[in-house]
Amino acid sequence: MQRVTLVRYTAKPDRAAENERLARAVFAELKQAAPPHIAYALFRNGVEFIHLFVNTKDDDAGMLTGLATFKAYAKDVAERCEAPPEPLRLGGRLLESYGLAAVMETA
Repeated sequence: MQRVTLVRYTAKPDRAAENERLARAVFAELKQAAPPHIAYALFRNGVEFIHLFVNTKDDDAGMLTGLATFKAYAKDVAERCEAPPEPLRLGGRLLESYGLAAVMETA
């Protein structure tokens, strides 16, 4: 079973830049650690944020959520938001993809 997680939320206007900074720090650590089998993306539209996480091997997000920078980001994320983020977690088997080639090569 593989995992796809989508998280969407709206940051408080005065905390959006802080939220972006903390989220981008996660990507810096990911680039150094280079864990296999995952893809992670961050999108922003004004004060709205969308996170997309894909694990092509396991139904697990530990390689992301275990990072020190992710823990720092998640520590007070609810306080930075208009309403707490609500993740949508889906388990399944990847049938097709476009753009996940680098992740799939290590699967």
